[in-house]
Amino acid sequence: MHPIDFFWRAAERWPQRIAIDTPQGGIRYDALARRVAALAAGLQAMDAAPQSRVGICAGNSADHIAALLAVLACGKVWVPLNPKSTQPEIGRILDATEPSILLCDAGGAALLEGAAVSPLAFGEGVAALEQAHADVLRPALELPADVVQAIKFTGGTTGAPKGVMQPVRAWMAAIANQIQAWGLDADDRYVMAAPITHGTSTYVLPILAQGGCLVVLDGTGAEAVRAAFRERGGTVCFMPPTLIYMLMALPGASREDFPRLRRLIYGGAPMPPEQIRKARAFFGPVLCTTYGQTEAPQILTVMRPEDFEDESLWSAVGRATWFSDLAIMAPDGRLLPRGEVGEVVARGDLLMSGYWRLPGQTAATLVDGWLHTGDRGLIDARGYLHLKDRLRDLVITGGFNVYPVDVENALSQHPAVQECAVFGIPDAHWGEAVQAAVQLRPGQQADEAQLIAFVRQRLGPVQTPKRIHLHASLPRSPVGKVLKSAVREMALAAAH
Repeated sequence: MHPIDFFWRAAERWPQRIAIDTPQGGIRYDALARRVAALAAGLQAMDAAPQSRVGICAGNSADHIAALLAVLACGKVWVPLNPKSTQPEIGRILDATEPSILLCDAGGAALLEGAAVSPLAFGEGVAALEQAHADVLRPALELPADVVQAIKFTGGTTGAPKGVMQPVRAWMAAIANQIQAWGLDADDRYVMAAPITHGTSTYVLPILAQGGCLVVLDGTGAEAVRAAFRERGGTVCFMPPTLIYMLMALPGASREDFPRLRRLIYGGAPMPPEQIRKARAFFGPVLCTTYGQTEAPQILTVMRPEDFEDESLWSAVGRATWFSDLAIMAPDGRLLPRGEVGEVVARGDLLMSGYWRLPGQTAATLVDGWLHTGDRGLIDARGYLHLKDRLRDLVITGGFNVYPVDVENALSQHPAVQECAVFGIPDAHWGEAVQAAVQLRPGQQADEAQLIAFVRQRLGPVQTPKRIHLHASLPRSPVGKVLKSAVREMALAAAH
């Protein structure tokens, strides 16, 4: 069985159900299946070589969903190209992966100018390919479990992005875990708030496998997301914490705007306990989270709504999911007992097979079957993983270890703070000095001295930032993550 078989079986079981709800209308499973089969045959006709790469540069749409499914259906390797990226970055990915086929929407076309392969545009171009192969049998697949299904590039918030080879087995494990973790069924309607090129891709097949519906937004931004819940019956959604904060801050927003919401899954960044309290008070007992990386997609651990009932677990990201082992490792390679802090490591079916054409970095990251995540944390007595920080983010000031997440949690308790990032910069006296970048809530005020005093009262002098930089808007990656590297560079520039 292959990942695409989840869709084929669902289309046979629920042919008349709506698979994709778009602003222009619904697309039934049987119609989507015919389209995917034709496009898969067309892609195979364009390039019969097995495991050739197909790049897709597009925003969320029914066309994008069909194209992704078609790539999987013909046994090729999906290379997602973020339409909010830059042309040089897209070019770097194309040079590295050498796709033989490029698909795009109107927005993605500009980013693909000058590519070695002429892109085929959604609309007339892709429609003609589908029509030409409408009566061709869909390609038959015989793919080993370790063959590459996708090459997804890491976010690059803390370093240079790398092409992660996600094998078929990792996709199968992720699909099974998503269905099991959230109890997905045919009544679920997944609101596509996050990009298909990133987190939403891991929800497409689990939702379709169960006969659910993918809801494509009518527009962009928090207002469009609210409308999808309020007017189109959204039940499940994955989004970064930043978007959750924006939804709560919309004028007139209330729980009544989300009448069928039962799973609000956040990821990509931690949510401080005070923000968890506010989100649960606003949305009800629907908040949940997962922990994963591109190297172990999305769902190494899961934290369900019932786990959030215990406030002592708000610093956790859940327990290990099926098909994966999770452990904490010391620098010398010893596995540490529960309660001790070290590097989070994982092994099992969910892991990548390596970095695309980077054998040295692959060998440094996959050691004796264990994926070294680069995250520091501990596993408590009940098996819940509590993250501290990226190993490289640990600040050693005056000989003391300061975990930025602890300081961020304290800062986030201030009523004027919407979001923050804590980091270290070189300091002649302390070795490193703790500093923070803060974005205030609209209409709220606080100055640097007030925020420093606020943290000092809660954490003491060692963990209190020496400087707090106020930003009208924190710099973010295309998927909404705060770029610690960028705010750190800005702080360094201000110090000189």
